[in-house]
Amino acid sequence: MRLAGRKRLGFYPLPILEAGRIRRFLRFPAHCSVLDPCIGEGAALAEITNEAAVTRYGIELEAQRAVLARRSADEVIHGNCFDVQCPVESFSLIYLNPPYDFEIAQEGSERMERLFLEHVYRWLKRGGVLIMVIPGRSIHDCSRILAHQFREVRLHRLTEPESAKYKQVVVMAVRRTRAERDRVQDTEITRARMQFEALATGPDRLSPLPAEPEYLYAIPPGEAVRMVYRGLPLDQIEDLLPRSSAYRQASAVLIAQQADVSGRPLTPLHGGHVGLLCAAGMLNGIFGEGETRHIAHWQSVKLVDKSEEEEEGKTIIREKERFSNELTLVFCTGEITTLK
Repeated sequence: MRLAGRKRLGFYPLPILEAGRIRRFLRFPAHCSVLDPCIGEGAALAEITNEAAVTRYGIELEAQRAVLARRSADEVIHGNCFDVQCPVESFSLIYLNPPYDFEIAQEGSERMERLFLEHVYRWLKRGGVLIMVIPGRSIHDCSRILAHQFREVRLHRLTEPESAKYKQVVVMAVRRTRAERDRVQDTEITRARMQFEALATGPDRLSPLPAEPEYLYAIPPGEAVRMVYRGLPLDQIEDLLPRSSAYRQASAVLIAQQADVSGRPLTPLHGGHVGLLCAAGMLNGIFGEGETRHIAHWQSVKLVDKSEEEEEGKTIIREKERFSNELTLVFCTGEITTLK
């Protein structure tokens, strides 16, 4: 995953318009319990269960998003989904939008989409409904579980700009009962897997998610669910860590301290000296008086220069990376200027 994706922990929220279309495919009972194992801020789950009598459960690794999710969910665990224990066959509906990433393991890398599905599908009731949003190429990794454990599997391409950007598809399916799973033939499972794997190679061929459903998924009724978190108390650790002696000793080595330089140089500075000081961030600060008073901040930025060449009837695009410096000025009047 790119660094930007890792920074957001692989969180690619479902657009609300897409969630509203998914909601039209679902028929809810008098009451049931639903789960989002990667709930984020909770907006998608709230829209998918809009106007339904449900108890909403969620799991979220990022602290701030977990706080926001508690506004719309009845119970949210702040922690890793793989450290949560739950009775099997508890939830009537699971909405899963997992991180789009690889797990790096000693035995080999595996897609997180498959690992999340394998971990949580057992929590779904027999006859319960799975709603899963993943990149189209990840259908291949989930094909075995979908073919063996689910029926009424429907796949649609999502078309909102944010969804199209990450080539998201939605998978809707019903978990098989034990009798249904025992009756299914190996040839049927193999045929279904081949169909899913073929779709993974060309997800653009999937039909877009329609505004009006061609099929309704009946959610089975359900009671409240007890989830137990067996992982580390992340909030408590985060609060206690800065006060620990080990952190204080390590921070002196790992965290660079801001240099505080004052006084006048012995000799006048020439342009090269000024450039080095700027690039090092040692000329950041508050300058000027009155309306010209401002904050100055220097930083290094990476630029990419592109050029095109024609060679034997082909267009060759060359990219060359270079570093430059830019200065951001924030004036007391509220004006912001960036000099590159």
